[in-house]
Amino acid sequence: MRIALAGGGTGGHVYPAIAVAEELRALGDVELTYYGTERGAEHEIAQREGIAFRAVPASQVRVRKPVALAKGIWRLWQGSRTARRWLEADRPGALFATGGYAAAPVGRAAKQAGVPLIVFLPDAYPGWAVKFLARYATTVACAVDAAVDEFPPGKAVVTGYPLTPPPPPPPPPPPPPPPPLDPKLPTVLVAGGSLGARAINEAVIDALPEWLTVAQVVHVTGRGDFERVREATADLPESYRQRYHLHDYTEEMAYAMAAADIAVMRAGASTLGELAASGLPVVAIPGAFSDQSRNAEYLASRGAAVHLPQDQIDALRQLVLGLIEDRERREEMRARMRAIGRPDAAKRLAELVLQLAEREAAA
Repeated sequence: MRIALAGGGTGGHVYPAIAVAEELRALGDVELTYYGTERGAEHEIAQREGIAFRAVPASQVRVRKPVALAKGIWRLWQGSRTARRWLEADRPGALFATGGYAAAPVGRAAKQAGVPLIVFLPDAYPGWAVKFLARYATTVACAVDAAVDEFPPGKAVVTGYPLTPPPPPPPPPPPPPPPPLDPKLPTVLVAGGSLGARAINEAVIDALPEWLTVAQVVHVTGRGDFERVREATADLPESYRQRYHLHDYTEEMAYAMAAADIAVMRAGASTLGELAASGLPVVAIPGAFSDQSRNAEYLASRGAAVHLPQDQIDALRQLVLGLIEDRERREEMRARMRAIGRPDAAKRLAELVLQLAEREAAA
């Protein structure tokens, strides 16, 4: 059976599709094809996972500049035509789309090509791409229950956020090196996404002298801001430097979250899944887009996060110090964060996709 995947632009929209792809492979004999942009994260990730790839033109449509908007609309039309040709040639039984601008032309083409569509909403509320795709979809699968009422009755179901299980850790080398983190100290994990978040990094630099007196900090700056942060923290005293672990990027975020007691992060799509799976309390600092603000509001309303708007980021220093000192509050937030997660989400979504494809084949 052939199954199509779409969604991307950033890894946050691609990795849920990969998690579902792994479950699809485990459940049956499927042939997977990923439809996306060549310049987006989906191209490299699909190739790495051994999934066939079809290039489809796409650009951001939710932009303010008239020239960029015109380009986005043109790319949507052009991409829809390209995707329709691919879909009509490949004839997949169903399309699973995870949102992002790269999925919009593919979802539109699926309707034209007669391919049933399931859309996954990773956020607490739908952004432009998911709202656009939902009109063509048979089902909208939601990561959290707060999103269901945003769609017509019977259109949406709650599946949870699909995650790829981390590989088993390698055996320790003999003899094992000293542990990089002190198990006696609380650990603060700071991450602003793969591209970084300069405002968060700046606030953390200012807070480090106080945080490092009572905790250790794992700081993932993003590649674009790493050198600046490294220079800004080069003069930390040696006793503090042993507690400060600076990285530009990590592909082992699941392990970093498992080791942490508190996270300071943006509130993008992946936070709802990754933080819930690890049960990690978070100070969520949303970026400019409304979906991040709503994600942060959702987590805060469930008692799993502190929502800190970026224009109030000066409060970050004391907020984190308060959480470091209040272990009881952290444990309560951890329990509430875990309650949001659904560990079987990837399998449930894979079953949903296969059921739709089988129903279409029998029609």
